[in-house]
Amino acid sequence: GAEQPGMEAEAQELALGCGGEGGSPAAGRSPEGEERRDPPPASVSNGGEAGSGRELVELKVIWNKNKYDVKFCLDSTGAELKQKIHSLTGLPPAMQKVMFKGLLPEEKTLREIKVTNGAKIMVVGSTINDVLAVNTPKEAAQQEVKAEENKKEPLCRQKQHRKVLDKGKPDDVMPSVKGVQERLPAVPLSGMYNKSGGKVRLTFKLEQDQLWIGTKERTEKLPMGSIKNVVSEPIEGHEDYHMMAFQLGPTEASYYWVYWVPTQYVDAIKDTVLGKWQYF
Repeated sequence: GAEQPGMEAEAQELALGCGGEGGSPAAGRSPEGEERRDPPPASVSNGGEAGSGRELVELKVIWNKNKYDVKFCLDSTGAELKQKIHSLTGLPPAMQKVMFKGLLPEEKTLREIKVTNGAKIMVVGSTINDVLAVNTPKEAAQQEVKAEENKKEPLCRQKQHRKVLDKGKPDDVMPSVKGVQERLPAVPLSGMYNKSGGKVRLTFKLEQDQLWIGTKERTEKLPMGSIKNVVSEPIEGHEDYHMMAFQLGPTEASYYWVYWVPTQYVDAIKDTVLGKWQYF
């Protein structure tokens, strides 16, 4: 009924499956004292798989200019390797792109995809902290731009335009039709002010590809191609009329401003001057 010597050590050795590693001096003999043959030694890992008795493979994991020497079970899957990479790098599996002869399949084992000793495993991806470090300044910059835009006064409130708009509508202003787009009329657009508060009319000479800007003093004949852009904005409190500028040069000083343009002609003016011609 007494315990036989060596039984406890033998049970421990079988549980570890490491071929004698961690056993006692009596582990090499049976309880009866008979010689027995030790099993072949198993591979030893550097952590995680130690004591499993499974075949290991040595890998070189390369990520973000860092190299990691890893021993990993050959019968583990790509998904399990991603978890190991996570423990090494802090890179979440969902954010990893693992490459070995192409994209590493998560469901297959390293043995199935023929990973051998010394194989290089390339990892691409950014940690959550890296992503936040990049996105936070970008988002902050976007918010600053948006805040700056919100601060920007409408054109019609700016002092340089108020001195004209405060005169009110010209007596002979053309009727407006809000919410409608019309093609340009056959007659010049008149009943508008320019920046100096003088009356101005616009004549579109399509056959000559010119815009004529006429005042009491003179008429400027501008080739359509010389007009770089057309800017317009509804007049606050009178949204059925716009203020409009024809850009004749690279700076704002080259803008020719016209006030009280009927809203139904705004798109037609832009398309005509900029060469889109969709209304003709």
